[in-house]
Amino acid sequence: MANIYLPDRKFITLSGAEAEHFLQNLVTTDIAKIAAGESWPGALLTPQGKIQFDFLIARDGDGFLIETHAEDAAGLVQRLTLYKLRAKVQIALAETEGVTLFEDAATAEGVFADQRFARAGMTIFRRPGKHGDEGSDDALRIAAGVAEMHRDFAPQDVFPHDVLFDTNGALSFRKGCYVGQEVVSRMQHRGTARRRLVRIDATAALPTPGTTLTAAGKPVGELGTTFKGVGMAIVRIDRVASALTTGEAIVAGGTPVTVTPYAWSGVSLDKTTGEDA
Repeated sequence: MANIYLPDRKFITLSGAEAEHFLQNLVTTDIAKIAAGESWPGALLTPQGKIQFDFLIARDGDGFLIETHAEDAAGLVQRLTLYKLRAKVQIALAETEGVTLFEDAATAEGVFADQRFARAGMTIFRRPGKHGDEGSDDALRIAAGVAEMHRDFAPQDVFPHDVLFDTNGALSFRKGCYVGQEVVSRMQHRGTARRRLVRIDATAALPTPGTTLTAAGKPVGELGTTFKGVGMAIVRIDRVASALTTGEAIVAGGTPVTVTPYAWSGVSLDKTTGEDA
């Protein structure tokens, strides 16, 4: 893999004596687990438990570096500032534009190992700024099961469980309270998550993201990122399981597809995992 530069990413810096405590009580990630040189996924949820912003967090000296979508950066800074109150933390939008992906950390200094890919047994490093040619990470994300807002789901439209945040390190169930924590903890305890991210394969090119997946004319999910004949989709696992049991074909815009859970996700398409509703 050549170095891939993604221009549509921005960075936010957080510093100050209470920066770690501030983040630990606000976002879904267990900040205490982040080691130097690692970049962990996370989200800021709505009080109703849905993803309002998604991002990556890394330690940056005594502070933290948050990588997010360029279009969300200013809004996330504003939202973090609203929660700041009297906390001893400084929040600022960094000047750095974009991020570059590497497979070999030895090729550059100041890189962070993306823990989302590590869950799938892949090694991907990220370095702020442009250090390669502009490209796309769609194929990499599909292979690893890494969903991102705007490309795979809309803001405030999904719960963390829907996009596997409960198993990829983005969502903690052991630390204290944070925004939306009560809702996602209840989903975890009751096992009520029915929408899950899965891999989609087809023998032909897949239609555009946002296309509805159906079985016997009934919607079962929606396509996210696609790359030629592979893609990701958030599906109702109970409806997909029912279709597999009855032998109904699952199609995306008329194209037959195969639905496969990511091996590391723990998602099952056994009909006993849930009943259609």
